[in-house]
Order: sequence, then C-alpha cells, then structure tokens
Amino acid sequence: MIWLNVALMIVGIGLVATILLQNRSAGLGGAFGGSAEGFHVRRGSEKRIFQLSVIFSVLFILIAAAHLFIS
Repeated sequence: MIWLNVALMIVGIGLVATILLQNRSAGLGGAFGGSAEGFHVRRGSEKRIFQLSVIFSVLFILIAAAHLFIS
C-alpha cells in the first residue's frame, strides 16, 4: 500500500514538472481567444515534454484510481 503512495507522489512531481516546462507562447490572451497565431506544430523537445505530460497525467489517474479501489 505504501508503494502506491510513493508512486503517486513521484508521478505527481513529474506531472507538475512537465507542465511547468511547457512553452507558454500564447500568454493570457490566448485563453480568451485573443491570440493571432495560426496552427502551431510541436517539434523537438516541446513535443517530447508534451508527450511526457500526457503520459504522467494518465499514470496519475490510473494510480489514483487503483489507490481508491485498494484502500
């Protein structure tokens, strides 16, 4: 049971780190539709960080659900 807590903390820290490392080029204006940018393709390290954040989020949800059902 303790290994689920440790795994949840490690994955949570990784998720926070990958989200904070992502590029914020749109800024706050992009959240409200004020961005004048067109289609943006992720390349290189930006793509890898995005993929890692998706993987960490799925792992976080799966581990949290397993912790809920096992507890």
